[in-house]
Amino acid sequence: MIVFETVFERLGLRQWCNKAESNEFSSVSDLMAKLGKAEVNQNFWDLPQPSLDTLNKACSAIPRSRDFTAGVEQAFLNIKDPLKVVLDPLTQPLSWAIDGTLYALVALPWWIVMLGMMLFAYFVARSVRVTLLVFSILMFLTVIDHYEAAIQTLAIVFVCGFISVLLGIPLGIAMSRSDPLQRSMLPVLDMLQTLPTFVYLIPLIFMFSVTESKLYGIAIIGYAIVPVIRLTDLGIRLVDKDVLEAVDAFGMPAGQKLLGVTIPLAMPTIMAGINQTIMMALAMVVIASLVSAPGLGELVLQGISRLELGVGLVAGLGIVLLAIMIDRVSKAALKRINKVNSE
Repeated sequence: MIVFETVFERLGLRQWCNKAESNEFSSVSDLMAKLGKAEVNQNFWDLPQPSLDTLNKACSAIPRSRDFTAGVEQAFLNIKDPLKVVLDPLTQPLSWAIDGTLYALVALPWWIVMLGMMLFAYFVARSVRVTLLVFSILMFLTVIDHYEAAIQTLAIVFVCGFISVLLGIPLGIAMSRSDPLQRSMLPVLDMLQTLPTFVYLIPLIFMFSVTESKLYGIAIIGYAIVPVIRLTDLGIRLVDKDVLEAVDAFGMPAGQKLLGVTIPLAMPTIMAGINQTIMMALAMVVIASLVSAPGLGELVLQGISRLELGVGLVAGLGIVLLAIMIDRVSKAALKRINKVNSE
């Protein structure tokens, strides 16, 4: 602190610091008087960190770390109510979609849901092997009495993954057509991609009730949307320029060029982004169990909180199997698209 007090003295800021001081020392001489004849150690090896708390001890006009965090909290609370007024009507359809899908899949007979999953897998992948894999995994989860939890997890992943793709692909296309937009979006995408998963839940808990499914739905979409945006942008930018110039030479309209040429050529990269988005949505569903998201994540949380090792491990195995199932279906679909494009 001696070093920092000296710095404030030499910068002429001592009077500014003294205005906020109550029981602090006003100068280096005051500190020396308090310490008696203690020797001031000016060894730079022992230089303290210039943290807010350390600087506050040398100059009380500088806020402490707890003052800074309290200010951030107060700033959020000040905008919470206006933000909630705007977001509530916009995000309410998300709650309806998640709640409706959960109700429909749980209410339907198990064999109808399983048959529907198999038909969807075959329609997307056109592979008997992948379809049998879907059947085997769902039947195994049914046998160990994890069918309902697995279906709830899949319902949330499907809804949030679909919305992520629905929003992410247009954003990726817009970024690929505008360099300024790409530059402005990249910091936002970097923040969303590196933000710890638990941190997504903190502001949402203050804004929405834990009984509202849009609370965890927004968190899942925000966490999962990044790959499909990035890879859509990348895929379109990697399309062969010679092909686009040839299309322009024939006078093809911009909309037809985008839908008929650019997106089909970029589809392998876009599909890779969709695959990653769905997998990240599945990963976030487990974390979202902390805020009442139903499914296998809830059983994992139960195993942790009650120290029930078997419950947690079996539920974790179920999540791994669902991840394998989704990954195989999406990769088979990607392989099929690549085959069609090569022909």
